[in-house]
Amino acid sequence: MVKKNVEMPDKNGYFGEYGGQVIPPPLVDIMNDINAAYDKVVQTEDFQKELQQLYADYAGRPSPVYFAKRLTDEVGGARIYFKREDLNHTGAHKINHCIGEALLAKYMGKTKVLAETGAGQHGVALATACALVGIECEIHMGGIDIEKEHPNVTKMKILGCKLVPVSRGTRTLKDAVDSAFEEYLKDPVNFFYAIGSVVGPHPFPKIVRDFQSIVGREARAQFLEKENRLPDVLVACVGGGSNAIGLFTAFLDDESVRMIGVEPAGKGLDTGEHAATLTLGSKGAIHGFECYNLQDKAGNPLPVYSIASGLDYPGVGPQHCYLKDIKRVEYETIDDVECLDAFMQMSRLEGIIPALESAHAIAHAMKIAKDMSADETILVNLSGRGDKDADFVADYLSL
Repeated sequence: MVKKNVEMPDKNGYFGEYGGQVIPPPLVDIMNDINAAYDKVVQTEDFQKELQQLYADYAGRPSPVYFAKRLTDEVGGARIYFKREDLNHTGAHKINHCIGEALLAKYMGKTKVLAETGAGQHGVALATACALVGIECEIHMGGIDIEKEHPNVTKMKILGCKLVPVSRGTRTLKDAVDSAFEEYLKDPVNFFYAIGSVVGPHPFPKIVRDFQSIVGREARAQFLEKENRLPDVLVACVGGGSNAIGLFTAFLDDESVRMIGVEPAGKGLDTGEHAATLTLGSKGAIHGFECYNLQDKAGNPLPVYSIASGLDYPGVGPQHCYLKDIKRVEYETIDDVECLDAFMQMSRLEGIIPALESAHAIAHAMKIAKDMSADETILVNLSGRGDKDADFVADYLSL
């Protein structure tokens, strides 16, 4: 069953003071209808049976937990393990909530599923899930990301979705969200907006969190079986925050487990070319919810940057904001240079090409491992594979 934390969010969709529904009054009823349908449908035997069957036989779950011996030997110190979400069908954790959202849209009788995508992993996964359940799919993607992530663009087209290039603003993820949401508002009764992370108005941070929580539940059981103990540290990259909250949720009550979310420092925290929302942001509203975000004095979102297209978002999931405030999760940053170094070391030491998003988490794990003992362990969520990034990195590094 999809486990739901009844305390987070509260009935109004708040995690502490973050989340909620900062949306026009007519949309509140529609969001509440989605919430009611989700709470009802997700508990039915038919939905759960179909969901679990697709996770196992279609997505390829459970994904394994893998000990990276050569990387550990190279870095020294703590033993580094990976939760291999890169081995899922479509190559990332995104398939977990996309199958759930596509099924929910089908059960609700919706005619079209809309979404944004940054790196393209959410877009590919959603186009895949929509093809699977037989529902129309439309993906909005920034022009810069289309140029960087050509392999995923091609996959989305092959899968039959309508790809909408977004050429306004920064031509990245934030503008893709704006564009997709505007299309959704044309017919919210018949369209379903499948948000790609634990962001947006209530109930989407809850829905995506619940579907992604399978990552942590599997990892917790797998690690106990391998090590007869829990990991000392969990590490995951954070843009909107879905892969991180998916891993963290099952461990929130385990006080012995330290958790670290890793944001993109881009070209440097002092340059303005980064997306370190939890590190340098302040509370405000964006895309229908309240969270930490990078904003100017007037409350408008600032331009953001990351070498990883899936991390360049000026906001972040409300549960991450709450976990930061209560000091349950630490949030650190990794810059482009450190990310690329981790990308190459992982590739050449372990034969695993990681997504640039995931390479941020790998880089931080490498940084802290050397100051830990060999008796200690780090579990990194390897949230996606780097097929989509290989050509870009090769050109960037002149390989």
